[in-house]
Amino acid sequence: MINYDVIIVGGGAAGFFAAINIAEFNPDLKVCILERGNEGLQKVKVSGGGRCNVTHAEFIPQELVKNYPRGEKELLGPFYQFMTGDTIEWFAKRGIELKIEEDGRMFPITDSSQTIIDCFLSEIKKLQVEVLYNKSVVGLSPRAQSRGFEILTKNQVYSSDKLLIATGSNTKIWKMLEGLGHTISQPVPSLFTFNIKDNRIKDIPGVVVNNVQVKVLKELSTFGEMSRRDKEADLVSNGPLLITHWGMSAPAILKLSAFGALELAKRNYNFKIEINFIQTSFEDCFAILKEVKLSTIKKTIINSPQFGLPKRLWKKLVYAANIDKEVRWADLNKLQLENLSNQLTQAVFAVEGKSTFKEEFVTAGGVNLKEINFKTFESKLHNNLYFAGEVINVDAVTGGFNFQNAWTGAYIAARAISK
Repeated sequence: MINYDVIIVGGGAAGFFAAINIAEFNPDLKVCILERGNEGLQKVKVSGGGRCNVTHAEFIPQELVKNYPRGEKELLGPFYQFMTGDTIEWFAKRGIELKIEEDGRMFPITDSSQTIIDCFLSEIKKLQVEVLYNKSVVGLSPRAQSRGFEILTKNQVYSSDKLLIATGSNTKIWKMLEGLGHTISQPVPSLFTFNIKDNRIKDIPGVVVNNVQVKVLKELSTFGEMSRRDKEADLVSNGPLLITHWGMSAPAILKLSAFGALELAKRNYNFKIEINFIQTSFEDCFAILKEVKLSTIKKTIINSPQFGLPKRLWKKLVYAANIDKEVRWADLNKLQLENLSNQLTQAVFAVEGKSTFKEEFVTAGGVNLKEINFKTFESKLHNNLYFAGEVINVDAVTGGFNFQNAWTGAYIAARAISK
């Protein structure tokens, strides 16, 4: 049996960040990371298209927590202890400057995730933290008649006084934690794009609409008709929309996928969405189009896009409103105006399945938040057992928020462990 003061299971962002901070807080501790792969920090490597979206430029805890569909209430206190500004300062002290992009995402100025990886590996080496690769954990158990834990790998038994689990969405580790009495919230995918087959978006991939509203419509009643109550949306999102080869993506869709992760999984990813492409009511849109009809009488509708919409999408919506390409504004009748207003403000699309969003594989689910002390990120069931990162039931929308949860949890756990 090999003994350590602290063992961290999982060599990802949270695991490395915790190890570095533990070793800094208390250099006398013998710290080890057990990583199942032949190298660590794989998610850091691919994040943000290989640039590593380190955090997000939101500096108010009450606003930051709104980006966490699961964990909003629990993370408020921790964010007062360590959040965006602290993350920026932590990396700055190690010679890494971060930059803010227009959408608030923050990256190293090198635009390379290798900068973050090199920083972590350098700190680990300097602080003499051991990282053992190809160590897949197959068992966890509290030590008999003493505090601490035994960690079993395929060919070795390790022992530690304190144990931090930072394995992300690892179903085998979740199973082991269930064996220790913890409750695991059923994992489902979060952050995914919508698969949609519809003539209105066919053959126009790459089209971006800058500010739309998307609603997930409630399911049909047993009689097959939507009552007024059924049609009220239970999930709403605003932001940019991207039309892709397979359907729709970008923040407006990704936010819905995160906040609706549990509900959409229940529906087996078959549901209807209603899109307002112009963030304007049907009535106001109709009134505006009537004015355009009077002032642009000679032009064809197809060749005069309104509301700043991309031309390719405008054409598709005009055709969907049963308006031929030769029709001029002067010739529009009331029904066609209504049809076009409807397509612009309340177009319904059927979603049939999902696709992973780039490399942003995020899972909703994990250790039940009621079983964690968020002042220390320690288990309420076992002393000296800690958690950090996505192993707990916390997840966020895209934009650097999942990493910020990892840094915050790892830092607070490290501070508690090092005492």
